[in-house]
Amino acid sequence: MGSKKIVYRLGSGCELEDIVVGNIYEVRVQGFAKFGSFVYLNNHIKGLIHVSNVKTDHKEGEILYVNVRNIRDNGNIDLEEISIEGDIEIKTVSCKKSGTRLSDLKNKVGRNVTVEAEIAQIKQTSGPTIFTLVDETGTESAAAFIEAGKRSYPEIELGDIVSLSGEVMMRNGQLQIEVSHMMALFGEEKEDVKKRIEKALDERARPEDIPFMIESEVLENLKPEMQKVAYLIRKAIFTNQPIILRHHADADGIVAAVSVEKAIISLIREEGGDMDTESHLFKRAPSKAPFYEIEDITRDLDFALKDNVKFGQKLPMILMMDNGSTEEDEPSYRMAKVYGLSIVVVDHHHPDESTDAYLDAHVNPYHVGGDFGVTAGMLGAELARMIYPAVEEHIRHFPAVAAVGDRSEAPERERYLALVADSYTEDDCKDIALALDYEQFWLRFNDGREIVKDILNIKDNYTIHKNLVSLLVKEANLAIKEQMDTSLPHVKDSVLENGSHLFTIDVEIFAHRFTFPPPGKTSGEIHDLLCRKNEGKPVVTLGIGPDFVVIRSRGVLMNIPQMVRELREEIKGGGVNGGGHLVVGSIKFVEGMRNIVVERLIKKIGEFPVE
Repeated sequence: MGSKKIVYRLGSGCELEDIVVGNIYEVRVQGFAKFGSFVYLNNHIKGLIHVSNVKTDHKEGEILYVNVRNIRDNGNIDLEEISIEGDIEIKTVSCKKSGTRLSDLKNKVGRNVTVEAEIAQIKQTSGPTIFTLVDETGTESAAAFIEAGKRSYPEIELGDIVSLSGEVMMRNGQLQIEVSHMMALFGEEKEDVKKRIEKALDERARPEDIPFMIESEVLENLKPEMQKVAYLIRKAIFTNQPIILRHHADADGIVAAVSVEKAIISLIREEGGDMDTESHLFKRAPSKAPFYEIEDITRDLDFALKDNVKFGQKLPMILMMDNGSTEEDEPSYRMAKVYGLSIVVVDHHHPDESTDAYLDAHVNPYHVGGDFGVTAGMLGAELARMIYPAVEEHIRHFPAVAAVGDRSEAPERERYLALVADSYTEDDCKDIALALDYEQFWLRFNDGREIVKDILNIKDNYTIHKNLVSLLVKEANLAIKEQMDTSLPHVKDSVLENGSHLFTIDVEIFAHRFTFPPPGKTSGEIHDLLCRKNEGKPVVTLGIGPDFVVIRSRGVLMNIPQMVRELREEIKGGGVNGGGHLVVGSIKFVEGMRNIVVERLIKKIGEFPVE
């Protein structure tokens, strides 16, 4: 066997003096002239294959092998194309050179630079091809042009590590490199740059270790996992990975999500993103159910895959807030994992252990001995501060709103209320929570970003905030009163084996439908009223529909997720599913099995101990 032919690949940091006459080098065709072909030996060194030394027909971008015949005093390089038979061995010539960091481009306008970066997005416009670059210091854009609408450097793919040269320009107020040459790095050179970028990004993405806004043993125990989630979110932003934030469509879920939304958008803008960048890199979407439905993941994947094809974007991270911890989420998680999507959960519903197999991180108070009293809104606000500490001044009152909105009885509730007592009374917080619930009902499952900001008072327009909340609360209370006047005469009362009072109401036939309050809130309002009438007694309220039951409980130590699993096993053909918190939740089933499911459910509730 003959020995392998050595072919040298010139590293991006190499200069003319690093080229050895007589060696064979790998080159890329750059263009043509009557007297020969121009090629690049790396990202900035150009040579000529004279027409007399061209051996084959070739096209722009093609890889050739050349022998260096001469380097002239003026720096011109004479090359001869050669063909190699048999095996070759590529050896990368690495030359240390300090390229320009992306964060320094603002000081280089009008000058030529060489940068090494990762390709985070490739977008073909009607003019140039726009490459989004990420290095250890930031994110910037590079524009390459062959002809209008034609893809430049088609060999460069998403995720490649590249070296590129060009002039730094300002386009529409944004920095941009006008590319003169770009090449993908390979082998040792690629790994060196990749490791350098990853190491620096890891350092940048690591959140600052700041104290919580209040004292809380549960939060302290959750801190390592919360910091992990903050790290993953910050790294996604720094690497131009889109984030889809899914959350439950109630006051607690909205507060949790808007806290993190504010932090993410602030950090994207600090990194130089504009409104167009935001819309592509972040999306907040309320979910109909307190879990990730197949409808949700299908819609999210549809958008993500279209953006991946149309805009050359990375596939997104899925961030779940105030949902995501239960078996009901797993069918959607399995679908997400087909495409390799990363999934992160911040929730306070009772978790199922099996879901963790699908998650990159999972914050849940139950994991550290807490319970649903530490609400998603509390977790979201504290997480937002880890992502972007300066966000605190805008969201300081959010945890108190979440606490009263989700009826927390944990000690954290009073501490968060005390934190903002000089600006927001408990009644103020309750009004904001009710306004959120009322407005989200009419928004259906749109995010209502700007309206929600006004309700939460994070746009610094106090007059609009007060007037809007006052109006929404008035309308909500009128609607609730109308619903109570209609429904309460039809509530049935009984006493269960464990001594608890059971109240049932058929919300399908004895409550207004398709208006506020919906069945879940209607059942909750009836439950609150009946609890006040039966002070000190254990009370369970069931809002019964044709194929669902909403459960509200006080003083009965039930476990709704457990009951769902048992009923699903026991009632074949019942189609039972659902969940929620231990004592607040809902169960769904097929309509034809309603009587059997409700009867078995009531029997199980009667078997739980009471306080």
